Amino acid sequence: MTATHDPTIPPPRRLKPWNAVEKGLARVGITGRMLVLAAPVLWLLVFFLIPLAVVFGISLANKQFGRPPYTPLLTSEEGTVQLTLHLNNYIRLFTDNLYVAAYLSSIRISAIATVITLLVGYPMAYAIARAPDRWRNILLMLVILPFFTSFLLRVYALTGFMRGNGVINQFLGLFGIEPIVMMQTDFAVYVGIVYTYLPFMILPLYTTLVKLDVSLFEASADLGARPVHTFLFITLPLSLPGIIAGSMLVFIPAIGEFVIPSLLGGPETLMIGRVLWDEFFTNTNWPRAAAVAVAMLLVVVVPIMLLQRAQGAVVEK
Repeated sequence: MTATHDPTIPPPRRLKPWNAVEKGLARVGITGRMLVLAAPVLWLLVFFLIPLAVVFGISLANKQFGRPPYTPLLTSEEGTVQLTLHLNNYIRLFTDNLYVAAYLSSIRISAIATVITLLVGYPMAYAIARAPDRWRNILLMLVILPFFTSFLLRVYALTGFMRGNGVINQFLGLFGIEPIVMMQTDFAVYVGIVYTYLPFMILPLYTTLVKLDVSLFEASADLGARPVHTFLFITLPLSLPGIIAGSMLVFIPAIGEFVIPSLLGGPETLMIGRVLWDEFFTNTNWPRAAAVAVAMLLVVVVPIMLLQRAQGAVVEK
């Protein structure tokens, strides 16, 4: 005997598996939007704000011998809790020429390297964006390919090209040219930063350039504009969001770079990342190193805000 379904009776309502969860969260005042926002907020809180607060707290302490190697901020004596904040680490940053020179040198090296990376990366991104569809994925894979190897190995491999008996000088020797000193100079640091951060410039530029409407270029050519004018007055202004995004992705990590100036730079290559390392591990001055890190964060925030403001103005247009 088989049961038959009466078409006049509506089928029983099937409950979705998440309905019970949604109702349970709604009872405590949590909506789905709040739940979605909770993940990035929690990530930001745990991995950025709390560590930043810890570093900022250490920067307000003084160095001492022991564990931990800095004085506590809160002390209690006879039932009285006392908060002691030391600003001498921050005052030292502005009065000691070493730190001022390190910050200025880091900004200069990062800015010049960002400009060079843009000049090298823009033609490459433009060529990939205008390449046939069957070649684009292959060219993009070649851009991303260096990321498949270790960052440290890629930087160390550059020493084999630029040292005194390296590949470049051996090639120049075939034409009777004297060896060129490249290692332990600012030139090697620029090469290292451009080489390692070039994909971060190419990918945002490619994303912007590949979306440009080709009919704009055709209209410009029909109106008699030369290719140079089309590039300067159409392509370049429309690709500004990609230029700004790529510049931020190169400038921000380069300003605190430690590995590249340590392996490729010389003793005169002064960058704030090396100073921070020396304060932390060589001098064991955790409060001074923490103050250097907090000040470096403030130095980076200002150009980020300016670039984001410029990017927002371009997008609004």
